[in-house]
Amino acid sequence: MGSLFTPENVIALLTALLGVATSAGVLWYERRVPRRKRIGYRVQMDTPIGSEVSQGRASVRLGLFNETPDMADATLVLLRVENDGSQSIGDEDYTGRGELNGLTAEFTGRTVRGIAVTHSPDAEHLMDHFTPAAGLRHDGSVIRLPRVPLNRNEHFKLLVLLTGSHVGGPIRVSGGIRDGVVARNKAARPDEKPPLFGPAARIITVALTTCVVTLAGIILVRDDSPPPMDCAQGTLTVTGSTAFEPVMEELKEKYEDECEGAGIRLEIHGSNAGVRKLAATGLEAGSDGSPSMIALSDGPRPAALTELHGKRVAISLFSLVVNDTVPVKDLSLDQIRRIYRGEVRNWNEVVEGGPDLDIRLVSRDADSGTREVFQRRVLGANELATSSRDCVTKDYADAPVLRCELDGTDQVLSEVAELDGAIGYTELRGGAVPDGAHRTAIDGTTPSLKSIATSSYPYREIEYAYTYGSPPANSLVAGFLNYLDNYGEEIMRTNGHLPCATPEGMRLCGEGWVVPE
Repeated sequence: MGSLFTPENVIALLTALLGVATSAGVLWYERRVPRRKRIGYRVQMDTPIGSEVSQGRASVRLGLFNETPDMADATLVLLRVENDGSQSIGDEDYTGRGELNGLTAEFTGRTVRGIAVTHSPDAEHLMDHFTPAAGLRHDGSVIRLPRVPLNRNEHFKLLVLLTGSHVGGPIRVSGGIRDGVVARNKAARPDEKPPLFGPAARIITVALTTCVVTLAGIILVRDDSPPPMDCAQGTLTVTGSTAFEPVMEELKEKYEDECEGAGIRLEIHGSNAGVRKLAATGLEAGSDGSPSMIALSDGPRPAALTELHGKRVAISLFSLVVNDTVPVKDLSLDQIRRIYRGEVRNWNEVVEGGPDLDIRLVSRDADSGTREVFQRRVLGANELATSSRDCVTKDYADAPVLRCELDGTDQVLSEVAELDGAIGYTELRGGAVPDGAHRTAIDGTTPSLKSIATSSYPYREIEYAYTYGSPPANSLVAGFLNYLDNYGEEIMRTNGHLPCATPEGMRLCGEGWVVPE
């Protein structure tokens, strides 16, 4: 019996009694005190992009304004404005003077040169409000925002080009909300320490949670950090691109760890298979709404699948890999195309003084986005028909070249590393290639995230995340896509992808590339 009266148990019992005593107070508080409307804002990025940062990473990547003296001190700010209160906010809830005046964003010491507006995946309707006629305008250091109605958890982002000062200057969003407030967002991110003190409601909630744990007889080491705002419960299926699979594996573990009640199931079989599965699943669901599924695709979906809504999430880099028996480090586009057309069959026909080895083409199957990007961006044509099932011998003697197909990146890398004279292709994956194989440049250019902004390297593509229709704002699909934008940057970069949400990625993800002649 003495073991029951440990200091931990005594504290737990006292906490439980405190919880019982405060229950009436909590009930009164919830019934008597109205919940406030709240618009929160946070600065997600404040970075220099002018010519004065010529030694910094930003100018090397962007190369902007080098010939424009009045833009030498240019900076780029990404400002997120969100309804993180408990009630929706309509245009009548704004109390600013004039019919159009809503919020005001002020960038002290800097001058606004341009504005771009983005929105959450489920809030396409918000864009109708961001026009001069609706009240969007800027003057000097101030942006006047219209009366934008925001449902709970909806947000929009302002990408603002500024001059006149360096980064780190005061940024403030102000305005009047009837029965509510506009305040800098205080929500802690996963890498921040939880606040020592909070509003009364938060304190009561923590106390009651502790009581429940104590009364259940469980004493745990808890992390009281609030979960990310993009957390949602349920089960989500992610399918599609094998190139993006390492990113999804890491993000799945991170999301499930931070978002209790969420389960992510990965069913990765290739980009084409993924978008077809999403379309079929959505069609079966019918009027039940958008299924809890995301399909990742290396490049855009087929034009006929109009019910699939896409979001650009990253730029993916790919490369050719060659067995180490072939000491080639660089191949021209012409050489690559002749190899894959079967016009040359031995490596000594490709490279002067090259080894006397038959060329073996180790390719991906038709569901692969990596293969489709290779055909579209590098070859400018489809690959030849399969002529080998084992990647070692031809199934029929008159085939122009030995070519086999495998259904995964790991299998391709393994076969290329094992087979003399083999050549294949893979995503960048942060530089990981097995012993026995090596990457080759294309026309003297190697794939690199550091030089992607100025490189002519052709084997790259925009990675899309597709949903069937528009998912609900509070769904696991919408939450996971927002989480990918807000917390997935480092994971994507580590695995060889440039996030579209970065300043550099925003520009490149809006561009297209043509297949070199």
